[in-house]
This record gives sequence, C-alpha cells and structure tokens, in this order.
Amino acid sequence: MHSLKLLAVFAHPDDESMGMGGTLAKYSAEGVDTHLICASRGERGWFGPEEQNPGPERLGQIRTQELENAVKELGMKGLYFLDYIDGDVDQADHADAISKIVTHIRGIKPQVIVTFPPDGNYGHPDHIAIGQFTSAAIVCAADSTYQDVENLPAHRVSKFYYMVDGENFINLVAPFMGDMTFPVGDQIRSEIPWKEWMVTTRIDMAEYCSAAWKAIQCHQSQLVTLGALAEMPEESAASVLAMQGTFYKVFSMVNSGRKIETDFFEGLRE
Repeated sequence: MHSLKLLAVFAHPDDESMGMGGTLAKYSAEGVDTHLICASRGERGWFGPEEQNPGPERLGQIRTQELENAVKELGMKGLYFLDYIDGDVDQADHADAISKIVTHIRGIKPQVIVTFPPDGNYGHPDHIAIGQFTSAAIVCAADSTYQDVENLPAHRVSKFYYMVDGENFINLVAPFMGDMTFPVGDQIRSEIPWKEWMVTTRIDMAEYCSAAWKAIQCHQSQLVTLGALAEMPEESAASVLAMQGTFYKVFSMVNSGRKIETDFFEGLRE
C-alpha cells in the first residue's frame, strides 16, 4: 500500500480552514499527505471599509500569504493555485480548468478527494464551478486516453467526497452569523443544510480543532465573515468546529453500506 494521500479542491483562500480545518489537521497529524488546490487567490474578497480596500492585486497577495500560513498550521504537505480570478471561477474555460486539476491529481496520486457539493454549500458560483471541474477531472484523470499538459500516466481516485454542512451544525452557528444570504445576479441564495440522514461520513477531529482555529485566525482579512464566532475564545470556537466533520461520499471503489463512516480511508488501510 502506498502512503495515504488526501486532496482537497476549493475555490478561495479560507475555504479549507473554515470548512474542514479540523479534518485536514487530523489527517496531517496522523501522517497522511494532505494537499490543497485553490482555484483563486481571493482578489475580490474585501469586507472592510471601501476606502481601505487595497485593490485586487494587493488583496490577492495578502490572501495568498494568509493561506500559506494556514496551510502550515494545518500541517499540509502541498498547496497549488489554479490562478483564476475570484468571482470568475465559473467563467473559466472548462477544458483548461479540468486539465490543470487532472495534472495535479496525476502528480499527487491521492486516494481520496474532497470538494464542494453541487449547491456550493450556499450557492456561491465559484464553489459550484470548482466542484464541477473537480468531478470532471476525476473522470479524466482515470482515462488513459486523456492527455494533460504534462502527459502524466492515468490515476484512478478510490474515494470522492463532498464537504457538507449538516443541520445540527448550521442550527448551532446561525444565531452567531447574522444574515447568511448571498446575492447572485437577481437571486438571493443561502445555506441549505444537509439532512443528518444524508451525511455518510463523520470524522471525529475534536482534538484538532484548536489547530483549525489557529488556521482560521491566519485569514485575518476574512474574519468579519464569521460574525460573532470570530470573537469567541479558542476553547469555545474549537467546540463549535468539532461539529463540522460531515461529508457525503459520492463514490467509493473500496467500501459500501449504510453504516456511517468515521474515516476517509476506510477500505484503504492495511
């Protein structure tokens, strides 16, 4: 059995820490090679006073550094950017995006990949797009007739997951978050929690949530989006984050059944 490898594919700096930081820290600490692909550098994610906005180029640099610091806190082995523009990931050329992700999949050779679900958690077009690109890339990476830019050999992923927010977690954090709606064109989108029975995989990573909170704190430019949660003491914040480890198993080549998984690598460990 080759070393265990986990690849997360998200849209923006902070998605990894705020979404599944405890899980990433847990697997890193256990010796799993954890890797992150980030589609953008968060160039448009400014939430402070407009007169203090450093502009897209500088903000992208700031958020890149924040992500690099967070990845270190989580103990991750690799960080890779696709360099699409924040807010325009859904406008990226699909063939280009898929090819880039395929190259990383084939180079890293992860057994497990995690990305956003079809609704992007709360309807964010960038989240939805990177989830779609990743799904396509998993198929293409396993196809020996598909040629990526580096012409790497095919690699078949064993397990594929969506990072989802369960009802219990959303009900807990909603009072602290304030308005959780998100405008997209003429639509107002919002978080739609996954029913608890829809969750296939629950990762117990409570002891690693302090590391996750430290990683979240690295994203200083984004803390305002957490509302009152950002002001919590570390111990309280860690107890909230401990409820996050909920995922939906899209497919598995190595296990099945109705029983809730407690390990991404179930069916893969010796």
